[in-house]
Amino acid sequence: MNESDLPVVDFHPYRWGDPAHATHLPDAARDTLAAFGVKTPAQPPVEPEQVRLPALTLDPDALAALSAVVGAEHLRSDHEARVAHTRGWSTPDLLRLRAGDGSDAPDAVAYPGSHEEVVALLGLCAERRIAVVPYSGGTSVVGGLAPLREGFAGVVAIDLRRLDAVLAVDAVSRTATLQAGLRGPAAEAALRAEGFTLGHFPQSYEGASIGGYAAARSAGQSSAGYGRFDDMVVGLTLATPRGTVTLGSAPKSAAGPDLRQLVLGSEGTLGVITSVTVRLRPAPAERVFEAWRFPSFEAGADALRKLVQDGPEPTVLRLSDEAETSVNLADPTAMFGGGPGGCLAVTGYEGTAEDVAARRAGASAVLRAAGGESLGTEGGEAWRTGRYRAPYLRDPLLDAGVLIETLETVTFWSTLHELRAAVTAALTDSLNAQGTPPLVLCHISHVYETGASLYFTVACAQTEAPLEQWQAAKSAANAAIRSCGAAITHHHGVGTDHRDTYAEEIGPLGVDVLRAVKDALDPVGVLNPGVLVKPLADGD
Repeated sequence: MNESDLPVVDFHPYRWGDPAHATHLPDAARDTLAAFGVKTPAQPPVEPEQVRLPALTLDPDALAALSAVVGAEHLRSDHEARVAHTRGWSTPDLLRLRAGDGSDAPDAVAYPGSHEEVVALLGLCAERRIAVVPYSGGTSVVGGLAPLREGFAGVVAIDLRRLDAVLAVDAVSRTATLQAGLRGPAAEAALRAEGFTLGHFPQSYEGASIGGYAAARSAGQSSAGYGRFDDMVVGLTLATPRGTVTLGSAPKSAAGPDLRQLVLGSEGTLGVITSVTVRLRPAPAERVFEAWRFPSFEAGADALRKLVQDGPEPTVLRLSDEAETSVNLADPTAMFGGGPGGCLAVTGYEGTAEDVAARRAGASAVLRAAGGESLGTEGGEAWRTGRYRAPYLRDPLLDAGVLIETLETVTFWSTLHELRAAVTAALTDSLNAQGTPPLVLCHISHVYETGASLYFTVACAQTEAPLEQWQAAKSAANAAIRSCGAAITHHHGVGTDHRDTYAEEIGPLGVDVLRAVKDALDPVGVLNPGVLVKPLADGD
């Protein structure tokens, strides 16, 4: 399977991915869950048409004005469209929708067909004080699609799905200009037809988009070889209520701070990214994935560090801890006992046949010297294809009464193990105190010369108040991350869930800088209010 062969999927409002690929828990798994005190919720999730939505607050004149910009056929305020654009894909987002709570739904959804229409929409919304939620794939997992409503005439989601073209391919410079609404699989298929790849394959790939990649500083499975998405962007176009900002006249420049990096990761608070120019790589002639086993997480982490610091570096480099290895999240059918024991590492190599062979041989020598044992290519390839199936497992687990969620962070190599222990303990202590002992899994999925990310998956029985249950655990984990001096997020973004901890991370002066930039580009404050940075209260 090539990622370019995967379809673009329009997700169900609270169920992940292609309905044809829905995962069901085997009876043995249900028996295991029952033994851990998991009980099926008394109320099944409501159907999308039963989700309760707030009354429309936009008056007919405002709706008519929006319609005049995009055309009547491209403005919707019906129940289906509003529910489909309510929140994102965090477990709290899903729990609220499953319970019928659509209180964060936009009043209307606009589907602009050009950059100019986006600029016009933003100007209109600023004039009428209408809050705006930029929306492309909608796969935020940090509350990035739930803006503040207070003080605004209403909320409009600007859905960029019509901006889905490959505008240009420069084969000499190896760049392409892509519109923000282009979804991952469609972008990859179009670039493969030209002999190139973007090399960006996050686990949300089936539903995520180019604009979302840029706005949240996305990282894909192949970041060791291709870099994160913000490493790939050499130019972008930003629509704001005050007009257009065009950035990236050359690959690198000494002309002041790089404003591209200010926009990347801004999560729709400074403007709407309508297109990006990205670096390309030749489509690989060969790709090989291999599984390895290490006796401990510490030994595996040392091996990964040696590879990324001294080479040769694989395209994909990943390590699961003992718990995640035993659960084997790469294969949901084997979730309850299918791992190889020890700690599972995955290496992947893409490129020419000669390059792949040389890097694989060199990396394998390093891994063996560090105590690794090759499990062969079959396990590696199973991980590569199975990783896109793992998100489908959350729906049946929630149906069964399991609280399951993820969080991630990043730190330097010297504090990696301290951070893992602190976050694991914080999650375990919080959920134990609530009478729901958890399973806490962890893996390294993105590595750098100086450090690595840690990605945690947490599962336990739901209480009668699962939102409050998770909030307590998440707050404890956030505090543990900050106590270790680590970043509150590596690639999920800030949204509203991480906003207060992010403010602690960058300090009051850093927050003032962000507010000043937002005030320059969005003086009325209509762009995703409350996301990334907390608005100043009256009198502050």
